[in-house]
Amino acid sequence: MTTSHLASLNRIAPLAVCLFGITLQSSIRAQQTATPVDKFSLLPGFKVELLYSVPRDREGSWVNMAVDPKGRLITSDQDGLLYRVTPPAIGGNPASVSVEPIDLKIGQAHGLLCAFDSLYVVVNGKAAEGSGLYRVRDTNGDDKYDEVKLLRKIEGGGEHGPHAVVLAPDQKSLIVLGGNHTKIPNPESTRLPRNWGEDLLLPRLWDANGHARGILAPGGWICQTDPDGKSWDLISSGFRNEFDLAVNPRGDVFTYDADMEWDIGTPWYRPTRICQVVSGGEFGWRSGTGKWPDYYPDSLPAVVNIGPGSPTGIGFGTGTKFPKKYQDALFICDWSFGKLYAVHLTPDGATHKGTVETFAAAAPLPLTDVVANPIDGALYFTIGGRKTQSGLYRITYTGSEPTLASKPGTLPNEVRIRKELENLHKRDSQAVAKAWSFLGHPDRFVRYAARIAIENQPVNEWQERALEEQTPMASITALLALARQGDASVQERLFGSLGRLAGTNLTEAQTLDALRVLSLAMIRMGRPSEQTSRDISERLLAVYPSQSGLINRELAAILVYLQTPGIAGKTLALMIESPSQQEQLHYALILRNLEGGWSLDQRRTYFSWFIQAQKYKGGASFRRFVQNIKQDAVDLLSASEGKALADVLNAKAVEDVAPAYDMNRKFVKDYTTDELVAELQKGLSGRDFARGKRVFATVACYSCHHFAGEGGAAGPDLTGVSGRFSFHDLIESVVAPSRTISDQYQSTIFVLKDGSDVAGRVANLAGETLMVVTDMLAPGDFKNVQRDQVESTRPSTVSPMPEGLLNGLSLDEIKDLVAYLQSGGDRNYEAFKN
Repeated sequence: MTTSHLASLNRIAPLAVCLFGITLQSSIRAQQTATPVDKFSLLPGFKVELLYSVPRDREGSWVNMAVDPKGRLITSDQDGLLYRVTPPAIGGNPASVSVEPIDLKIGQAHGLLCAFDSLYVVVNGKAAEGSGLYRVRDTNGDDKYDEVKLLRKIEGGGEHGPHAVVLAPDQKSLIVLGGNHTKIPNPESTRLPRNWGEDLLLPRLWDANGHARGILAPGGWICQTDPDGKSWDLISSGFRNEFDLAVNPRGDVFTYDADMEWDIGTPWYRPTRICQVVSGGEFGWRSGTGKWPDYYPDSLPAVVNIGPGSPTGIGFGTGTKFPKKYQDALFICDWSFGKLYAVHLTPDGATHKGTVETFAAAAPLPLTDVVANPIDGALYFTIGGRKTQSGLYRITYTGSEPTLASKPGTLPNEVRIRKELENLHKRDSQAVAKAWSFLGHPDRFVRYAARIAIENQPVNEWQERALEEQTPMASITALLALARQGDASVQERLFGSLGRLAGTNLTEAQTLDALRVLSLAMIRMGRPSEQTSRDISERLLAVYPSQSGLINRELAAILVYLQTPGIAGKTLALMIESPSQQEQLHYALILRNLEGGWSLDQRRTYFSWFIQAQKYKGGASFRRFVQNIKQDAVDLLSASEGKALADVLNAKAVEDVAPAYDMNRKFVKDYTTDELVAELQKGLSGRDFARGKRVFATVACYSCHHFAGEGGAAGPDLTGVSGRFSFHDLIESVVAPSRTISDQYQSTIFVLKDGSDVAGRVANLAGETLMVVTDMLAPGDFKNVQRDQVESTRPSTVSPMPEGLLNGLSLDEIKDLVAYLQSGGDRNYEAFKN
């Protein structure tokens, strides 16, 4: 599996191979067949049709699609031309589909949009005049496009190049986006203050395999422009490789950002995720180990995390003749794992929260784009990319639920406030007065919008007010703005203002925000004086470690940055005692920067950890990242230390290294769901938080699951499990994991013609080769399967999660584990009170 989406080759298919103006007949189509519909799993009440198997030798592999005003589809070959497709009527013969090449020298589109009597095309490659936004028109009214005009050149190409174009919420302009290998196309204005930076307190490690090396902020970007493409405005940035955008009827904009699956198993890994695109939004992508955690207040979090995958096209069900739930759903395409998800979004203050449902799936199914067609009420999607077999499909609803057009709900008050603040994301003499009272608002998106309005004004207009603000949350937000926009002359006063917060009862989130302000003041304004550094070190060391794992992460980084005496022992203890490999790796990464203050025994303990780490699993860059962390630490050793530690520094991997969790505990009992539920229903008072967390690690939960800021991402995030599962469902999912397997994580069994079989998930495709991941903890290890050697496929009935995980635990340990899961990571949860 590569880092995301669709390779764009640097050529345009010769026009001579295309049959311009001629409808291609079914005899040509029959030579190659896309994934048959009988291989699909689809929600009840829906029907899927294969309308067209794209002949690769003539029309390539389709990656993009748009609906024209007559309900026809415009499609693009990844390496070739554009096509106009007239689908058959609903209930008609699928073979009657008409496909016509568009007789113009333009193609290689990653973005298509029909609007303003034009076809807008985002070229990603060398078609026409190269990558950029183009406007294509029919100038003589004969229903054929005949004019191509470049509106703005965009520097970039390939998988992380320029991508989508969509109609903006105002219905009067366009939104265009590019991945993180694409330069922002010289926007005339920007909602984000232009002084963006990496904002990393400690040196980053670039990707160990070289991906995105040297690429700096702002990363992937989103711009708005007028229909003529003359004036561009930067709306949002900090994405890795967002491929598409979707706008709901209320005017909310969403994107589906890519992961870096080579990072799986590391603390800086971020899963694919849905983000709500707001004015001035920064989403924290930085290359290598530099990715910001989503709790940083100078960025915004995801609406919902999806997990490992490869995001391509997205679109709302608006205009479909589907039940209301699916008209309102955001449909998203995962190219790697062959899933068409329905994301159900509900208002959550000034933003949304979401849940994910597998709507359609097959193997292989390299989804590239999805669009709703308001003319016939159907949902269309394409598969293809990277020269794989392409196809056009249609989904219709055949069930009995009502399909009346859905109407937008009432606008929450927080959304109204946010939008009013976003109107101030420019120079405005009234902005400070209007926005200031919202800097302490309980809604994070409102606070963020207020701060961006402030930051867009000259700093001398609000600097003193920021330093003097007394309300804790408003003070933190104002000082965050000052740390980003002020200069070194105010650093000491900023530290003083932060110091006033020490006597207040800050929440964990507020404490994390304040620590980020402290870090930014040092990142942007320089290292403090020796006396100030000592003062900060003493105050932070006195509360380190805290009971919060996330706070400890930030404290450790600041204390190591300041080279604080005594920090080695405390941080090393956290590293060794941490229950997950991700947490251990985080502290190993930080400690590699600590130059002095080590005892020889502490050095030995630190470097001994790398022997254990050789047993850990992760993505394609994981092992080299670990090696590079170790090498950075070795480079800080004196000659005498290197000599004294030679044995541990040169130690090879051993087979009997203890894992981070114990899967070989002595058998206690083969528990049943009913007996455990009966015990749990008696109550969970007086439980032990620390032991619950320890047990979570013992049964390997952290290896696959994210929980309260720690752990992996191969399985679902369990932080909110208490709100989704009863005791019975929770226990059954552990005792009998194969009884119910989520489509999102289900493997496929490929039965081959030689009688053998391969079980796993298709994660990449290359021509006729299916690249199957058989172990989600090692996503870079593939088993290659040739498509023509597959006899049959079937869903696996065995869960990736092993059975018997609880059989080595005592009943008290199980109760502590369940209490820990119910708590969401909160030590103050009622079950932990005596």
